[in-house]
Amino acid sequence: MLHSKTIANGILRAVGILAAVLLLLYFIYLIQTVLVYVVVSIVFALIANPIVEFLRRKFKFSNTIAVVTTMFIFVMILLGLFSLFVPLILSQSDNLSLLDTRAVEDRSVELYGQINSYLLNHNVDLSRIVKESDLTSKINFNVFTNFFNSILTTLSGIGIGLATTFFITFFLLKDKVLFLIGVQRILPESQEEKILNSAEKIKELLSRYFIGLVVQLTIICILYFIVLLIFGVENAFVIAFLCAILNIIPYVGPLIGSILAGLLTMISNINNDFQTVTLPTTIYVTIGFFIVQLIDNNISSPIIFSKSVKSHPLEIFLIILIAGTLFGIMGMIIAVPLFTILKVIGKEFLPNNKIVKSLTRNI
Repeated sequence: MLHSKTIANGILRAVGILAAVLLLLYFIYLIQTVLVYVVVSIVFALIANPIVEFLRRKFKFSNTIAVVTTMFIFVMILLGLFSLFVPLILSQSDNLSLLDTRAVEDRSVELYGQINSYLLNHNVDLSRIVKESDLTSKINFNVFTNFFNSILTTLSGIGIGLATTFFITFFLLKDKVLFLIGVQRILPESQEEKILNSAEKIKELLSRYFIGLVVQLTIICILYFIVLLIFGVENAFVIAFLCAILNIIPYVGPLIGSILAGLLTMISNINNDFQTVTLPTTIYVTIGFFIVQLIDNNISSPIIFSKSVKSHPLEIFLIILIAGTLFGIMGMIIAVPLFTILKVIGKEFLPNNKIVKSLTRNI
């Protein structure tokens, strides 16, 4: 009887823990935007802290003045990038007619006619195939314009995100001593050293990861831009920029980017001969993007994942797959940083666990 009661209590306890974990995951899902702001603010603070300390030591600035000066430098850098890139993106997007549903539809119909004529010359009746499959009734051209409009809306929404991020970052830098003291007060004394060690290691790994990610996206954008310039594709910068941004989404992003580049290349060359210009250029661009992805997969990504977060590519793939299934695109984006945090915590608090040992042997 006592044994049965113990089993029942164990089951209830397991169910309770599972329910608590599920509630926690749901709560995280609801506040994911806030968490993104906090994480980005922490990363900004980690990057900015050496500058603050330099200003304090070298120029004898007070802590507040050093923080304000550092934040001002960040704002000037971001404004410089904004003034350089955003007008160019908007003007080239307008040239591509990406924001006009009717223009995209007209160009797509014209492109369809060119493809149909080319295939008819090779004894393939595309019109009959499309008619039998009733494909035209299923195509929603608003998908294309909504996609680009969502990107531009996101860019405009970044202003609010940046304001929130800078606000949090300012106080993280200004009152970092108070935050550290407050954290130390609430930490259990027996676990304080482990928690502080975890925080230091997480800071190091995430700083390297995010800096490496920015470098990776910049390299990809430049390589995409070079490919498009080589083959004379109009509006090369905006196409390269959009496709590079999509690489933030692991695995899926590069594939979508390559398809997008092919479609935009065709649309950009709509006034040229399809057989001698549009089709060959699109094929060359697609091959070029594939080569860029080979370079990224074999050089850039291994450096970021292996050296920055010290994780095996298979681990990364599985974690991204699980996070994407649970939380969608946002889950795929934050999967690697979150996995890194969990690995560091696991190594500090469960150093003798065989699974943890296996996953954290390189940390």
